[in-house]
Amino acid sequence: MDKIRLGRTNLMVTRSSFGALPIQRVSFEEAKRIFRKAYENGINFFDTARIYTDSEEKIGYSLSDVRKDIIIATKSPANDKKTLLENLETSLKNLKTDYVDILQLHNPAELSNPEDPQGLYAGLLEAKKKGMIRFIGITNHRINIALNAAASGLYDTIQFPLSSLSADTDLKLIEECKQRDIGVIAMKALSGGLITNAASTFAFLRQFDNVVPIWGIQRESELDEFVALEKNPPKLDEAMWSIINKDREELAGDFCRGCGYCMPCPAGINIPTAARISLLLGRAPYEGFLQDEFKEKMQLIHNCIECGNCKEHCPYKLDTPNLLKRELKNYEAFYSNHKNS
Repeated sequence: MDKIRLGRTNLMVTRSSFGALPIQRVSFEEAKRIFRKAYENGINFFDTARIYTDSEEKIGYSLSDVRKDIIIATKSPANDKKTLLENLETSLKNLKTDYVDILQLHNPAELSNPEDPQGLYAGLLEAKKKGMIRFIGITNHRINIALNAAASGLYDTIQFPLSSLSADTDLKLIEECKQRDIGVIAMKALSGGLITNAASTFAFLRQFDNVVPIWGIQRESELDEFVALEKNPPKLDEAMWSIINKDREELAGDFCRGCGYCMPCPAGINIPTAARISLLLGRAPYEGFLQDEFKEKMQLIHNCIECGNCKEHCPYKLDTPNLLKRELKNYEAFYSNHKNS
């Protein structure tokens, strides 16, 4: 499997790497089977986070015996030095290792002040000095913060949502990082499941020699697809551009990316699914969305208490409560038409 240099870290990572957020949804034994198959097929870079419930533990359970052969990145949601170091201790225990290759600040609302002795960046430097981490990274969903992080020169890697749907303003980050020799880790390469032809976004991101997609994987069939694409990488030709342009046309404008920063919802609404149900109905098998159980979940939108938490935490500044109401109307119309047809 092809590898590329992850910026100034000089880490040689596989061009298709493993995003371990979805692995939360499967059992430990199933996770181990998938992780081991990924490793056996050459994947050497695994990205997780402290807040991904048992994701770190599953990596430790599955891959601790091959630790020297793999590269691990995790994330801390901390807001201060003390909490960051506590998070890191927990991560190391879960991962069954005494160091992580990259520790990333997890989607901070603003950059840490490097002069603050009790701040996050001071915590990162202390962890690095102690040998608990090798490199310093940051993740974000806000392009201005990502660009500022690149300009600061303080981060070895930057993780950002990048896909074939990315706007030119977002793609600018790739060149900015290349000029500064910062490694770029692409999350949400399938735009939270809205891109249904993985080959198209695979080919799109492949044109950048400093971008490493971490594909979110929870099923063996998903892993098999990316392994197959690595063995025979699709070309970004006219036919592929036709698929990409069609996706861009259908998904133009503001839409929920399914990042999940709006969760949990006090009314029990599954916001990442409900807020983009219109798109999912047109781009995925819809039969499951017509089940009574799913309909009941959509009806929870009526219970919205207008707390504003989802809107406040949306990195894309969506008016989530109103978006949910519109999506419910669209869903009910779709449900009625298909149930009565």
